Amino acid sequence: MREIPDRAVFTILRHDGRWAVEHEGDYFGHSADKEVAMAHATKRARACQDGGRACQVRVRGEQGYYGAG
Repeated sequence: MREIPDRAVFTILRHDGRWAVEHEGDYFGHSADKEVAMAHATKRARACQDGGRACQVRVRGEQGYYGAG
């Protein structure tokens, strides 16, 4: 039976006042724009997936908007 490898998790979050991607303790793709950091995460995740490893991209630090009722 084949063993399934652990999933690689790429997390987009605020780091040093900018958006960045964290993967296994390393930070990369720093940008003032969250969408740019997300593009960096997606590019790395696709390369990882093409190599045969399961991946997940997630965003941390987003807040929902709640209106007073």
